[in-house]
Amino acid sequence: MSQVSIATKSNVMIEIEFESSVTYEDPFSSVELDALFTEPSGIQRRVPAFWAGGNIWRVRYASPVTGSHNFVTHCSDPQNTSLHNRTGVIEIKSYSGENPLLRHGPLRIANDRRHFAYADGTPFFWLGDTWWMGLTKRLTWPESFQTLSNDRKLKGFNVVQIVAGLYPDMPAFDERGASESGFPWETGYSAIRPKFFDDADRRVMHLVEQGIVPCILGAWGYHLPWLGTEKMKQHWRYLVARWGALPVVWAAAGEQTMPWYLSPDKISERKLLKQEWSEVIRHLRQIDGFQRLITTHPQKSARESVNDPQLLDFEMQQTGHRAATKRHAAKAIRGWRTKPTMPIICGESRYEALAISPSVTTRNVREAFWAHLLNSGCAGHTYGANGVWQVNESGRPFGLSPNGNNWGVTPWDEAMHLPGAGQLAKAKKLLLTLPWHRLQGAGNQASWLDKIIQLLLPSMAREHPVATAATTDMTLALYYLLSLKPVTVKMDKFPQPVYASWFDPADGIEKLIAEAPFTNKGILKFSPPSKNADGDTDWLLVLRTK
Repeated sequence: MSQVSIATKSNVMIEIEFESSVTYEDPFSSVELDALFTEPSGIQRRVPAFWAGGNIWRVRYASPVTGSHNFVTHCSDPQNTSLHNRTGVIEIKSYSGENPLLRHGPLRIANDRRHFAYADGTPFFWLGDTWWMGLTKRLTWPESFQTLSNDRKLKGFNVVQIVAGLYPDMPAFDERGASESGFPWETGYSAIRPKFFDDADRRVMHLVEQGIVPCILGAWGYHLPWLGTEKMKQHWRYLVARWGALPVVWAAAGEQTMPWYLSPDKISERKLLKQEWSEVIRHLRQIDGFQRLITTHPQKSARESVNDPQLLDFEMQQTGHRAATKRHAAKAIRGWRTKPTMPIICGESRYEALAISPSVTTRNVREAFWAHLLNSGCAGHTYGANGVWQVNESGRPFGLSPNGNNWGVTPWDEAMHLPGAGQLAKAKKLLLTLPWHRLQGAGNQASWLDKIIQLLLPSMAREHPVATAATTDMTLALYYLLSLKPVTVKMDKFPQPVYASWFDPADGIEKLIAEAPFTNKGILKFSPPSKNADGDTDWLLVLRTK
């Protein structure tokens, strides 16, 4: 067999195709193919290939490292020389375009273990959106999918949380979960269906082309007992082979330990899900040669959803659609305090316009964002719009969940214009003007920061302000208030005089309180100017020394 030779750019995925001279009765389950890539430095990465249908296997690869990358294939059927011991070289030159995911590389955990960064160290503020069912045919390709992605890109969203075919709020093989080519698995889970993933490829790759990180959830948690643990491992191997070369993030499962809605034994099933999903995550770590970040989407806390928190790279929380703002703030503090140290984001907060009683308002969404973000250390946050996450169509809403809930009928193309998304986008715009990646959460009770917070908040009421964050050198501090009551600040912990401003979280306008800086001595009270642009009472106080 001839040697393969391909050229690409740094971080740009390439695909290598192999055609088997042997026809297998069950190619998906009976054959495994890997490629072992060797970087110019000698570092090796073992990358799984995927069965693409018929007698075709493909392997995908990308690297930030320029130079010659050699590879050799390893097939579980070593007698098949069309697949086994195939060799080649990938020549990688520097990428010079503007896509931040290709220019800076995939996400990693920042050096402070509290924030995200691109591979080259550039800070990354996670502003996610929730498209759980974005791979279904109800979000048509290309028109609807690209319309939504363009809107989110323009607003500044840079992550999309999306499920790989095994969805929430429905049983397996429910027609509402079909793509243009059907389902990800054959009925009875006898084999994967490559055509489903061919459809999904276009969508996932389009997100990357837009500079948006796909956060891939392998399945909703309750699907695992239906497939079984070994088939779920196969499912995840297939996802890694398809998309691991892209700048993705992995979330093992949605509401990982939540049993099937109608389960007769939810206590036992919850224990099973925690145990078996932990095993799947271990497997994911072993097979992903690209070492993409891993978390899981929980009912409450990702750390609590696994039997070893060290399996995770960052903590994702779900903080409650009905929960009061103070509870979102408190869960953030708990996440900040809990070990091991890792970034904390709210992966499911309050979905705007969710049809519960009372309905979730824009203010609810905004308050939950600021309260959780500041207290958790400002790594990021994921927004959700009712109508987008389940892809309601005009005149054809998603319908009932298995337990009879109807979450609302707002069509996705109306829901994408709900004001909360724009307000969170304006919040991100403000933060990017500040050293947000040096902010620390209010819940650190074990070091200097707690002493600072106590000085900043003498009453320690945790209600006013409901959330705070500050840099370690106290050159920046943020306070989020729910009411128009003054906030009292001890100024002598700032190293220099302080410029103070009020940021209106409704319209995104920041106004200096005074042109001259305030003294960094004594105690000062800062009073919000009046109701904000939405007629509400929440404000963000920004204090900075320069």
